[in-house]
Amino acid sequence: MIENIRVNVLGQTIEVSKGTTLLEISKAYQDKFKYQILVASVNGIYQELTETVEKNSEIEFFDLTNSFANKMYLNALIYLTMFASRELFGPSINFRVLHSIDKGLYIESKTALTEENILALETKMQNIVKREMSFTKLNVTRIDAINYFKSIGDTSKVEIMKYNTNTYVTLYKLGNMYSYFYSLMPANTECLSEFALTYLDEYGFVLRFPTIYMKDGIKEYQHRPKIFEVFKEYREWESVMHLDSVGQLNERVSRGTISDLIRIDETLQNGRLLSVARDIENAREDKKIILIAGPSSSGKTTTCRKLAMYLRSFGMNPVMISMDDYFVNRDETPVDEDGNPDYESLDTVDLSLFDKQMSSLLKGEEVTIPTYNFIFGVKEFKKKLKLGTKDILMIEGIHGLNPDILTNIEAKKKYKIYLSALTTLNLDLWNRISTTDNRLLRRIIRDNRTRGYSVDKTLAAWSKVRKGEEKYIFPYQDDADFTFNTALIYELGVLKTYVEPLLYSVSTSSPYYEEAKRLINILKMFLPIPSEDIPADSIIREFIGHSCFQD
Repeated sequence: MIENIRVNVLGQTIEVSKGTTLLEISKAYQDKFKYQILVASVNGIYQELTETVEKNSEIEFFDLTNSFANKMYLNALIYLTMFASRELFGPSINFRVLHSIDKGLYIESKTALTEENILALETKMQNIVKREMSFTKLNVTRIDAINYFKSIGDTSKVEIMKYNTNTYVTLYKLGNMYSYFYSLMPANTECLSEFALTYLDEYGFVLRFPTIYMKDGIKEYQHRPKIFEVFKEYREWESVMHLDSVGQLNERVSRGTISDLIRIDETLQNGRLLSVARDIENAREDKKIILIAGPSSSGKTTTCRKLAMYLRSFGMNPVMISMDDYFVNRDETPVDEDGNPDYESLDTVDLSLFDKQMSSLLKGEEVTIPTYNFIFGVKEFKKKLKLGTKDILMIEGIHGLNPDILTNIEAKKKYKIYLSALTTLNLDLWNRISTTDNRLLRRIIRDNRTRGYSVDKTLAAWSKVRKGEEKYIFPYQDDADFTFNTALIYELGVLKTYVEPLLYSVSTSSPYYEEAKRLINILKMFLPIPSEDIPADSIIREFIGHSCFQD
């Protein structure tokens, strides 16, 4: 006799046979979702749709509009791309997933491709979607996995598996291919119809897909040449340093030569920032305002302080102003669509006062600038300011590149800098480390160290921070005169030693448990790097502590 169990889905309790798959149950609720259901949460734990229900349970289903499911979707799309490319072009084709670019992923080919090749690849991928090919989950020994990846010439996975201490690893089989990913997988390819490929040049294309920030599906691709060139510059340097993957970084750590890499990387970053200071100094007759913007945890504090130091070495005197001091009083804070305070909005800034005072300062007038009292939520006017002949304004704030600020000041007087931690080191050929994850790990450490925040509290705020970045920062990144990458090639090995214990503090009952587990699984691939050799003026010190720029 088949035993029935009770499950609650979307507030409705139903009876199903014990051992029924989540995929079977999901079909009754698919019409309530915009996209195909990808994953389920069973009693608060994410599970693949191929799993069965064995006891009374609370079940939630998610499509790609959910953050966790969206990461699954992207990894499955990558797998689909690689599988289709080998069916179409043969096993010798060699693609490498490199980095995000305008809501897509840039994928590089070592074999020259034509635009027609990319159109054919997209058609091939859609055909495989219609074939509803299964993603089959397998647990194999680490040694067997290493031998398999050796046999197909994927040395990047062989290198990283060397530092995986687990006896068994999870692989996913698609057709006759096996691969390793840092997320769950959907049941089959049927759910992967939402994507598009954009040809860039003979050695690269962009895989576009819906993100959780897109309300109307996939947006048209807009090339970001400045960001793209920064990524390219850093990849070329990594190639020179023979550091294309985490496995090669781990090799430096295990050989005891990581200190040399730290010094080289820090010297290189300081040199780039010094060149920015020279550019500003050479244009000092025209440039009167330096505007610095970037997303959360991009290292704005350290970069501003260090750039100011370099400018002073050229005889200039930067006067630092934070746009946060021009926030409207708290009772005037705008609200978002849910009626909650929207602290990321441009309307949180008293633009009329800000524009007027910056213009007056450039005219040589004295003004009384505000200092924002975050306890009481009001501006306080106590500090008088007047610029001298060698003074230059340095303004930091998330809206620094927004064209709606300082409209009363000529464009030629502004020098705009965009900062972000543009992570270029990959786990392997197919698994990248996202810039967002890099910044999130930085923020978790800093929030805990400086504010005593738990990981749960940081993760709870992160979605709003990201939403604000997408709306108010990223659209203007190409308006910068200079894009500065604050990521360091060695940093995740250092961050691991600080953030891993914090992530383990997230309980299984937390709504952020799965996100903490995902980050832990990525960090497991890194050997720990001690912080003793990191200089006091490093951007990393802004997050882990003992920075010479912190008051």
